[in-house]
Amino acid sequence: MEATLKMAEELGLLASEFEQIKDILGRTPNFTELSIFSVMWSEHCSYKNSITLLKTLPREGERLLVEAGEENAGLVDIGDGLACAFKIESHNHPSAVEPYQGAATGVGGIHRDIFTMGARPIAALNSLRFGDPALKRTKWLVKGVVKGIGDYGNCFGVPTVGGEAYFYDCYNQNILVNAMSVGIVRVGETVSAISEGVGNPVYIVGSATGKDGIHGASFASKDLTEDSEEDLPAVQVGDPFQEKLLLEASLEAIKTGAIVGMQDMGAAGITCSTSEMSAKGESGMKINLDKVPTRQANMKPFEILLSESQERMLIVCHKGREADLEAVFDKWDLECEIIGEVTDTKRLEFYQNGALVADVPAEPLVLGGGAPVYTREQREPAYLKQIQNFSSSDVPVPDDLLATAKTLVGSPNIASKKWIYEQYDSMVRTNTMTTNQPSDAATVRVKGTKKALAVTVDCNASFVYADPYKGAMIAVSEAARNIVCSGGEPVAITNCLNFGNPYNPEVYWQFANAIRGMGDACRQFGTPVTGGNVSFYNHTVLDDRAEPVFPTPTIGMLGILDDYEKRMTLNFRETGHLIYMLGEHRNDLGSSEYLRYVHKVKYSPVPHFDIEEELRLQKAVSQLIEHNLVQSAHDISEGGLFVALLESAMSGAKGFDVQLKDGIRKDALLFGEAQSRVLVSVLPADEGEFLRFLELNAQDCEKLGTVTDGEITVDGAHFGGIEEWRNVYDEALGLVLDNE
Repeated sequence: MEATLKMAEELGLLASEFEQIKDILGRTPNFTELSIFSVMWSEHCSYKNSITLLKTLPREGERLLVEAGEENAGLVDIGDGLACAFKIESHNHPSAVEPYQGAATGVGGIHRDIFTMGARPIAALNSLRFGDPALKRTKWLVKGVVKGIGDYGNCFGVPTVGGEAYFYDCYNQNILVNAMSVGIVRVGETVSAISEGVGNPVYIVGSATGKDGIHGASFASKDLTEDSEEDLPAVQVGDPFQEKLLLEASLEAIKTGAIVGMQDMGAAGITCSTSEMSAKGESGMKINLDKVPTRQANMKPFEILLSESQERMLIVCHKGREADLEAVFDKWDLECEIIGEVTDTKRLEFYQNGALVADVPAEPLVLGGGAPVYTREQREPAYLKQIQNFSSSDVPVPDDLLATAKTLVGSPNIASKKWIYEQYDSMVRTNTMTTNQPSDAATVRVKGTKKALAVTVDCNASFVYADPYKGAMIAVSEAARNIVCSGGEPVAITNCLNFGNPYNPEVYWQFANAIRGMGDACRQFGTPVTGGNVSFYNHTVLDDRAEPVFPTPTIGMLGILDDYEKRMTLNFRETGHLIYMLGEHRNDLGSSEYLRYVHKVKYSPVPHFDIEEELRLQKAVSQLIEHNLVQSAHDISEGGLFVALLESAMSGAKGFDVQLKDGIRKDALLFGEAQSRVLVSVLPADEGEFLRFLELNAQDCEKLGTVTDGEITVDGAHFGGIEEWRNVYDEALGLVLDNE
């Protein structure tokens, strides 16, 4: 059936793109061919509205073993002949429609990106955004997402070691679910996502292909509406036990040497894997869709090609080594079927029942090969005028700081996320080091070495909303700060860029400025971007009113500890230790959770941030840890100084007695979120050497007080015992989510 413009538009293509397809083919496509182009040219697969800006990010570094975008994940040399593969991706739209399967398959998909390269996943993280937790829908979404992540990760056998969760009204309809995986592989033992060698057989391995996830990439490339639940078939269904078998079989098959190339079947399924592998190898493929194992009878060609059924791989095998490959997958009781062969045509030829159902060139389908590229209109958002009009003098200093502090600590964005993370297994495989004594970044041992990886996900989206350029710089800086406070060296990032509709000029302005800020910060820290994910259309349309989410460029950062015994924790260790703050107090309330939650102020500037201060601070913290001059280190972030003190105290079952600086309003001192500050504790015997070191390195600091047995005192006022604060902190989120 010859395709029409109406069909193209219904599949999300522009009229100009339909004409471009006809030019590429030299004829009008049939419906199956049009479907292939529609998914491969969707935003989710082609990055057509973002690739120009993404190319401005720093992509080179001494430790990088593959360039950004070259493979399924970034690959970094960590020494001792080992490499770390890591990546973060979104599964936002599926999770907003079917939270359990949406989140579960997000976890499964990102792990496959890692082990497809030959790396064994050793850790998972996630970054989550939800709406008002008091809403019935939000409770349903949170519970489904958390259970999906927990069930899949726990069954698959990879610990969830870290993450973040925020709650803002702008995410009421369109939640964000970003999943990160980290794996280890020996240098030189990776597999590329490439197809080459004329006559080499092409296999599909893993699960059978069903009708779940069809047009999932297209679903992820459009707005959510009140009718989005009708797209439920676009949501994939996962099986973690099958994925565990696929992991072990894939790693074993790689060791046979029979594999030329391998790629996960994620977005766009067979279509994406065949086209990307062929384009990379400058080859083609002839595929017989009759040979694809299916779950349902009589599946149509476009259904087989576009299905995003989970736990599947495409493998190109060396001709003559078929028996070696098949023996491995037979051992693990997994499907392993030859569905085609490699050609030299640079075309993808798909057959069914002996008939040629689609014949398209591989190169024009893929990113950088011929897919459309756009730069959209930008316009500064109107709401920035309200931010510029903010004055802290309009915000009263509370009379009762103790009551205010308790209110703030009960905020869903400040309170403990134990209701979430206690549903995850953080200790499977026994590598996790941060379960009992937490640090700012999760640290995971690399078995057989003295090394550990420090990993974190960070983004305060309210900062990015207030100033996309500085907010994105802060996201990178906070990720690096968390790794440095844990004793690690930041080495590289992956990113998950969650934004609204790119055709909205205000959204595109946010995106462009966030990319600029991220790039500038990464260049300063020497942390190249190894790859990641762009997720546009996080943008709900209700009653003809569009509501984009906060711009949320999530940073997944990798750090390295060459000696895990140098790991630094955030807990106060002993009564009598001295408490210092590195950095400067600021009379700054900008974009703080205190302003939003206590005073209901939505529009305020980004807090103080200076990249030179940040670099100097992180260098000082790193050297203080190296020279054993601090007993704990903790980044001051959401909730400000008071929350940082409280978290360090609760983690060590201690208290604190602090005196605040004069000349700055008390709420700014306690709850302001000015950047480039770290809380440390110091042995009294080390104080002199500690201060001399800071003076030599021109690093500002202020002595705050001492660690106590369990009572909290601020400026001589008794703030209660640590256990009552722990109850507020630990129970606040659960009380809201469990209240039906």
